[in-house]
Amino acid sequence: MTTIKVAAAQTDTAYGDMQANLARHLDHIGDAKKRGVRLLVFPELSLHGHSGGKDALRLAMTRNDAAIRQLAEASAGMHVTFGFIEEAPGGQFYNSQATVANGRLVHVHRKAMLATYGKLRDGLYFAAGAKPESFAIDDEWRVATPICNDLWNPAVVHGLMCDGVTLLAAPISSAREAVGEAFDNPSGWDINLRFYALTYGVPIVMANRVGTEGMMTFWGGSRILDAFGKTIAQAEGDEECLVVGEVDYEAIRRARFLLPTVRDARVYAQRI
Repeated sequence: MTTIKVAAAQTDTAYGDMQANLARHLDHIGDAKKRGVRLLVFPELSLHGHSGGKDALRLAMTRNDAAIRQLAEASAGMHVTFGFIEEAPGGQFYNSQATVANGRLVHVHRKAMLATYGKLRDGLYFAAGAKPESFAIDDEWRVATPICNDLWNPAVVHGLMCDGVTLLAAPISSAREAVGEAFDNPSGWDINLRFYALTYGVPIVMANRVGTEGMMTFWGGSRILDAFGKTIAQAEGDEECLVVGEVDYEAIRRARFLLPTVRDARVYAQRI
């Protein structure tokens, strides 16, 4: 399948109200399914809220939670990736992104680069995940789901690209006030995403949340980029919406032939 339809669900989150957030997820899944979407991306911690870590004892879910099973059952014919607080055996808590498809859980990524700076407190509540991995939708599309601050560590993305990823899902939870007034988060993310798409010849589906939580204001800006770093579709404004677009594997082939970053990076890695 050369072309695949993808979507970013730009959602608000009711802090700590998993049932309300689950209903919102199911609505967007239904809408995406009607529009022929094959990969739907929800923001970071979309089932619980940006600051859910401090209430992990109350909010955390295991991978066998009924809500995850319900989302998996609703995802027939498509892959859906969403954020949750994961409680692992042994009492460890993770900021995780689950991917479900056709009634089952197919992948979980645990945020590796915990953001503990500015007003961000990941490291106070969550354990760091191991090396990010990926999953296949079919022979052409191999997907990774690095979470927010994972994408601000170039080594994480570089490793994923060298491992054969052809589509990046980028679930984030970015507020205007998160880092400090010297940083413009919307502009910074625009540069960050276009850099990766252009440098590695990889399309990206970025899903950011909207609304407010405490003193945080979330700016949205969810978008889809092609393998040349061009924006295919983008949310306008800070309202809930579904951003839908098509990405083309043939464009990846052209981009990586013309700018062979991945090819040359593999050669370099073998020499060191």
